[in-house]
Amino acid sequence: MAGPSPDPSLERHFKGHRDAVTSVDFSLNTKQLASGSMDSCLMIWHMKPQSRAYRFTGHKDAVTCVNFSPSGHLLASGSRDKTVRIWIPNVKGESTVFRAHTATVRSVHFCSDGQSLLTASDDKTVKVWSTHRQRFLFSLSQHINWVRCARFSPDGRLIVSASDDKTVKLWDKTSRECIHSYCEHGGFVTYVDFHPSGTCIAAAGMDNTVKLWDVRTHRLLQHYQLHSAAVNALSFHPSGNYLITASSDSTLKILDLMEGRLLYTLHGHQGPATTVAFSRTGEYFASGGADEQVMVWKSNFDVVDCGDVKVQRPPPQASSARNLPEMNLPVPPGKDKSLESVQEQSQERVSMPQTLTSTLEHIVGQLDVLTQTVSILEQRLTLAEDKLKQCLENQQLIMQRTPS
Repeated sequence: MAGPSPDPSLERHFKGHRDAVTSVDFSLNTKQLASGSMDSCLMIWHMKPQSRAYRFTGHKDAVTCVNFSPSGHLLASGSRDKTVRIWIPNVKGESTVFRAHTATVRSVHFCSDGQSLLTASDDKTVKVWSTHRQRFLFSLSQHINWVRCARFSPDGRLIVSASDDKTVKLWDKTSRECIHSYCEHGGFVTYVDFHPSGTCIAAAGMDNTVKLWDVRTHRLLQHYQLHSAAVNALSFHPSGNYLITASSDSTLKILDLMEGRLLYTLHGHQGPATTVAFSRTGEYFASGGADEQVMVWKSNFDVVDCGDVKVQRPPPQASSARNLPEMNLPVPPGKDKSLESVQEQSQERVSMPQTLTSTLEHIVGQLDVLTQTVSILEQRLTLAEDKLKQCLENQQLIMQRTPS
């Protein structure tokens, strides 16, 4: 294709769910797309036009999460019915059931070798299972509230989990110990995943933010406040250069991690966008929403031709996350082009002197620190007001009880 690459485009949209879509995932060869929904069903959509979709029933309540095994021969799902099911994604749709947790299962994820399955639940635990023996191996239980999401690192050695206790925890799979807790979120942490290089993680929050940390130094690398409502899900492009987010503000946003800025805002869903996932090659991404729709988009923006790249072997530039800008990067306003070309911006950048750029970045960084400080002060003030109100109410009760 000659000329600049076109903007992301909506390729297909699938209708069949009867309630909000909660989760989407592509098979390895991108021939199948799975989706879970509040309607208690799992759907398998075929990317080949005019192919019939499969509807799998078995869960007794909302399906909260879906994940294909690395080979694409198995599909895991978790549900509000407290079980995990492993399906064979063919026309028969046979499945086996794991009595997995004592509360809603929020997250399922296969290890890159396909041998282990990771589940996370409202019972505050993360559990690891043997896929083939279908037996429970061990629990990780240091979270003090619901665990919304858990993911294996690309090499399978680490596990990351996100919780309503406002923390993201990093675990060593072998020793089963918590290596680090990231506590910088101002609200529940809804979603977390590893960068394809395995050297950093991205977490989404109810506080409308997306944060990236280095898992070796535990430094906050990037901080985005671009959505106007909770961020429900995110997905890294296999090259590691882009991140896509889905939010209750009904938009999807594509971030350029190398530049630390917003590339595109996509308006497709009516109501909250609940889930988003890149295909294994990055050529497509899928999104789901409260509007019961599953949408498939063509990326088009990728500078790397991923072709038939297997995810286990990311392109060279994904081998290290060190070239990610190591600073807190709130993206300046006016960068949101809602599907317009971003080439004009890069020309503007070139003409700006380096010193001015670094000064502006420093100012933006300082402003962000101030914003956070003000936010903390506001929280403290609210607490003080609540305590004062309580004191006055107690005083009134004492006065009423005291005989005149």
